[in-house]
Amino acid sequence: MMQVTIQPAPVNGAVTANPSKSAMQRAVAAALLAKGKTIIRNPGLSNDCLAALEVAENLGAMVKRVDEEIHITSNGVKPFYDEINCGESGLGIRMFTPIAALAETPITINGHGSLVTRPMHFFEEVLPQLGVEIKSRDGKLPLEIKGPLQAKNITIDGSLSSQFLTGLLMAFGSVADKAAITVKDLKSKPYIALTLQLMELFGVKVRNENFEVFHFDAPQQYKAVEYTVEGDWSGAAFLLVAAAVAGKAEVHHLNTQSAQSDKVIMEALEKAGAEILPGVYTIIVQKNGLKAFELDATDCPDLFPPLVALAANCNGTTKIKGVSRLAHKESDRGVTLQQEFGKMGIKIDLDGDHMYVHGGTGIKGATVHSHNDHRIAMACAVAALNASGAVTIENAEAINKSYPEFYDHLELLGVAVQRQEQTV
Repeated sequence: MMQVTIQPAPVNGAVTANPSKSAMQRAVAAALLAKGKTIIRNPGLSNDCLAALEVAENLGAMVKRVDEEIHITSNGVKPFYDEINCGESGLGIRMFTPIAALAETPITINGHGSLVTRPMHFFEEVLPQLGVEIKSRDGKLPLEIKGPLQAKNITIDGSLSSQFLTGLLMAFGSVADKAAITVKDLKSKPYIALTLQLMELFGVKVRNENFEVFHFDAPQQYKAVEYTVEGDWSGAAFLLVAAAVAGKAEVHHLNTQSAQSDKVIMEALEKAGAEILPGVYTIIVQKNGLKAFELDATDCPDLFPPLVALAANCNGTTKIKGVSRLAHKESDRGVTLQQEFGKMGIKIDLDGDHMYVHGGTGIKGATVHSHNDHRIAMACAVAALNASGAVTIENAEAINKSYPEFYDHLELLGVAVQRQEQTV
């Protein structure tokens, strides 16, 4: 266990955004489905990305690290093992389950940590309609499946998880002759836009009607390509907020044309009054007098932690919509933010689907806990930059899930970060 202490400090400097784990994991899945050798540049190497690479290997791909690249050679889904483990990645399990179901051999799908308690019953509702046998432990892991999955017309409920739709779309891309997936009440449309963008890069086109019906019009095949992973907006959001509340920073490798939903952070920074100079693949943000703002974050629930760190530094009460999307994250994120920011003297009210953050009252030095949630650890670290004293984060290594370089990047911007092993 690690404890990290952040001293309040102004930030200044330039840093390269960490690779998007959403894009990286999708690229690994597409490379597995393609025939030939895919080269991935600027690869993500967070725990979730490493888990995805291991799943691809177990499902038949050859994965090699060559300098700063990952080379994936594949001949489609031809499992080497009868079990895959998705680590703690929610996207991993939901995306790879339909893809693993393309195989004819029985496969057990497992994970660990918070994944073991997350509900998985949507698999049991949908996959049998596509010719896949499936067993779970009362809607939880492990899942036992036996394919092969057949692509046919199907209607699914999109309110539960866009990640499962990502897996279905990717699997259909491999085997659909002529089929359509109809989705009711889709949440997180931008994540599906990212999936479609990536599938097209790998040679599979899906015709989409308003994110309600997805048509596969003819048989297609994934092609091995060379792909550079774009920067991660959900990780970079913390750096951009750090600059807005405590100085100035330039963040490279961010695609302002990206389909990632978390680029909405730019809208929040703009509403709060930060100074922004966007480039093509770089963004500069500078501190200014910050005021409270309103934002609907229903489609980008991962932005709540950096938004709260921003709101804590804004004069007035900020209103954020979308709290209902936070319960099934690594922690019950709405309540966790309320507790931990409360320790730093920031009052947060939760009212149904709305969160109210009372900012501008001054952030106090304190000892906080990550609840083993990577985004909570990062939000507390950013809040610390303007605190009245040092902020100590317990269980601070939670960041390894998505952004292992986060504390290093803060140091590049001039922040003093003390790391200490915690005795349990």
